[in-house]
Amino acid sequence: MGRGRIEIKKIENPTNRQVTYSKRRLGIMKKAKELTVLCDADVLVIMSSITGKFAEYCSPTTNTKGLMDRYQQVTGIDLWKDPYEKMQSTLRNLEEVNRNLRREIRQRMGEDLDGLSVKELRGLEQSLDETLMNVRRRKYHVITTQTDTYKKKLRSTHEAHKSLLRELEMRDELQGCGLGTGDAPDVGNEGARVLAFRVQPSLQPSILGLGYGSHDLSLV
Repeated sequence: MGRGRIEIKKIENPTNRQVTYSKRRLGIMKKAKELTVLCDADVLVIMSSITGKFAEYCSPTTNTKGLMDRYQQVTGIDLWKDPYEKMQSTLRNLEEVNRNLRREIRQRMGEDLDGLSVKELRGLEQSLDETLMNVRRRKYHVITTQTDTYKKKLRSTHEAHKSLLRELEMRDELQGCGLGTGDAPDVGNEGARVLAFRVQPSLQPSILGLGYGSHDLSLV
């Protein structure tokens, strides 16, 4: 038993419609390839599904532009007219936008103001005032940030200077007491540790290995 004849009308079910399109698309592409080989024909097939996905086939020896030109000559239809007009319209719109932007730049620089009305001049003045306020706000922010950074660097340098002074005073005190720099305790760069040595009067100088009496030694 053969298959029943299918009525040619739109398939309402979207899933069935897509499946039918996929199957028949493959059959059309196969027939197009066969025509190209068997008949040495120039074949160009373009299809689009309901999902917007394109499928195309062009025979290997076909000059697409030449085939389209021959089609236009035979049918009298200009295939490039609508796309060309659309591109021209887009170009005109972009040129107009470009002119407006250039004019706005000149006006912000104080040029090309002759054709502006009082309302437009007020709007331009307000826009410039807002722009100036933004620039000043940004300038003050940068200045404040740089000042804070310089203050931190200065504070760090001042603390390092005080630490060096304390270390030098400590070395001078040790040398004044007869201790060499090699006998000084190890004091860190931070100068955070204080070492205090106090020699009691009751202790004999020979015990400490020193040739003089009692002294108060303070190491900072």
